[in-house]
Amino acid sequence: MKKIIATSLVLIIAPLLFLKVASAQILTNTTDGLANITDTVATQANFGQVTIEVMVAKIIQIVLGLLAIIFLILTILAGFRWMTAAGNEEEVKKAQATIKATIIGLVIILAAYAITYFIFRSLPFGGGGIPQGGTSG
Repeated sequence: MKKIIATSLVLIIAPLLFLKVASAQILTNTTDGLANITDTVATQANFGQVTIEVMVAKIIQIVLGLLAIIFLILTILAGFRWMTAAGNEEEVKKAQATIKATIIGLVIILAAYAITYFIFRSLPFGGGGIPQGGTSG
């Protein structure tokens, strides 16, 4: 079981290391300054004028998405542990405890997402308020 987890982590982390090397090569192969590269990337990615509020909202959204992925992985591992318990009550109880903990974690993640969604929709910069220069009626 530990070998499977270690192999999975290596397979997930290894491509990320190569991505960092590739992005570093972009900076060394150009004659433009870093500001020009940043402007080019922002234009191609349709970022436009990104405010700090929008950036914080995106970061929170990404973190909550990663937490949901961790929930899914833990649930699958607990299910695998339960299915391979072979009648061992201690392993079954460990798997059940893990599943209960992941369900509680999922409820917390969903509550955090709902709260941040409500807050960012209620604030003017979140898209729920009146646009600048517009009227309410």
